Amino acid sequence: MAKLYVVATPIGNLGDITARALETLRDVAVIAAEDTRNTKGLLNHFGIGTRLIALHAHNERNAARQVLELLAEGKDVALVTDAGTPAISDPGALLVAAAREAGYRVEPIPGASALTAALSASGLGFEGVVFAGFLPVKGTERREKLASLAQSPWAIVLFEAPHRVAKTLADLRTALGDRDVVVARELTKRFETITRVALADAAKWIAEDSDRERGEFVLVIEGRVPEVAAGPDPETVLKLLLAEKMPVKSAAAVGAKLTGAKKGDLYEMALRIAGKKSGP
Repeated sequence: MAKLYVVATPIGNLGDITARALETLRDVAVIAAEDTRNTKGLLNHFGIGTRLIALHAHNERNAARQVLELLAEGKDVALVTDAGTPAISDPGALLVAAAREAGYRVEPIPGASALTAALSASGLGFEGVVFAGFLPVKGTERREKLASLAQSPWAIVLFEAPHRVAKTLADLRTALGDRDVVVARELTKRFETITRVALADAAKWIAEDSDRERGEFVLVIEGRVPEVAAGPDPETVLKLLLAEKMPVKSAAAVGAKLTGAKKGDLYEMALRIAGKKSGP
């Protein structure tokens, strides 16, 4: 049975393409590309002459039907986007779902990814990551998305276009508060820059140099620091325990477990409350 290959292509540096990706692009009958002109340049660079068809945001439903027809004819098809991995903030998800539903095998050919590249070089510590793609451009949908992201404890990764990056950084500061952001620009390309800056200063930092507002951006925002709930007041706890006629030493031990305070400190406090003296 024919296969649909989901092929990652370089996000800038052509040297990042994998040997497996090149072999796949040579061997399939057809390549479904987001922009055939862009992919044609990639194929020409590596001497690949495979037939191209267009599959982009404006024709994906019709193009998906065309790909399914090719698969039905027993022809393998590769799906590529302009850069990186298809179907991640790029066209392709609809085709992948349709191919799987029709019973065809979908085989990923992994490779370059702006998402993982930015995370790996961010230097931020995180236990989990929320990938939010591109934010809605404006209005209620944008505000609701930002409010939702603000509640997440995880690091957040966004893609952004150059003409919106300054506004997005300002909006992130308003929605997320005091956190750091890593601004990764033009990853793997000649003018790649990866800079960590406080969200409070990020929009100003962008504005200080016009070159900082050029290229494609990945923004990695550190996760929300969890609020630590205050434990019960040690003195209040000790007074309650002592009022129940609990011995001072026992009250200090139980109070330490309940409040997280040091047992020795609570013992001295319990003695003062009880009106007793420490020592012999």
